[in-house]
Amino acid sequence: MGGDAKDFTLAEARSALTWWLNAGVDIAVQEEPRDWLKSAPRKSPAASETSPPANLVQPSQETLGELQQWLSSSINLPLAGPAAKRVLPHGPEEAAIMLLSDAPTLEDAAAGQPIGGEAWLLTQRMLAAIGFTAEDAYSASLSCFSSPGARMSEKDRKACAEIARQHVRLAKPKRLLLLGEGPCQALLGKGHIAARGHVHKVEGVRTVVTFHPRQLINQPSKKSMAWRDLLLLMEDES
Repeated sequence: MGGDAKDFTLAEARSALTWWLNAGVDIAVQEEPRDWLKSAPRKSPAASETSPPANLVQPSQETLGELQQWLSSSINLPLAGPAAKRVLPHGPEEAAIMLLSDAPTLEDAAAGQPIGGEAWLLTQRMLAAIGFTAEDAYSASLSCFSSPGARMSEKDRKACAEIARQHVRLAKPKRLLLLGEGPCQALLGKGHIAARGHVHKVEGVRTVVTFHPRQLINQPSKKSMAWRDLLLLMEDES
């Protein structure tokens, strides 16, 4: 065969497989002759605009396990790409508290979870301050991909918001804590500053907005405000 060995990306492998199938490599003899000069059918512009990739905007999963499986395998997700690293949610169903953070950073991706490194250590201390352990929390991010340099478009944000709402519906947490500007904008339609200090409802779940732990590490003076957010989250709803 000769030549240098080359690692194929998933997209390249799919492209190659499609070519082999079209060329009839999967069968020894083809019953009908193939018209190699026939043009492929063209899609109308309207059809391409109204037909997004399957499940991109409206996830159809009916259980948390199915949603987690979809997030772990689908390539039709916001911010998916050759350089992106998938970072999956973790924690129990019907958790005492669900954490929804911004799209993961390289540090988070290296830790293999939505919040990693020193920020996760601070998150654990924040949880302990209101009576929870890390095992009590379900942790997820607005996008399950760490994509260095990528900017989330408005279309991506809407898709992420729909996925997040489905995530909350299926995870069934008792309380929801939005960490950072991204989840706040996506699920509440307003900025972090306007949303803080108020109780919201997302899919019927008591929801409060606070700073991402990474921001608290960089700006320790905001920790007192974050503490007030945590106390608001834990107030008796009666």
